[in-house]
Amino acid sequence: MAFTTSTTTSVHVLDILARPFVMFWNFLVLLAEAGPLTAKINKLNATSDEELAERGVTRSDEIQRLFAGKGFM
Repeated sequence: MAFTTSTTTSVHVLDILARPFVMFWNFLVLLAEAGPLTAKINKLNATSDEELAERGVTRSDEIQRLFAGKGFM
């Protein structure tokens, strides 16, 4: 006995209308992730708590230092 399946793909009008906005949003996210602040945060995330303790700082102190003057905190 054989089974067959058939699938059809349909494109909805709302999907077509949303594409430019989705592309614009993805572009904004790409710009934000490519910024120097994101690179610094990624480096901080890769640093262990022990390494930060050796330098005499805490993760919270470093986050406050990174975001100081940026209007986030």
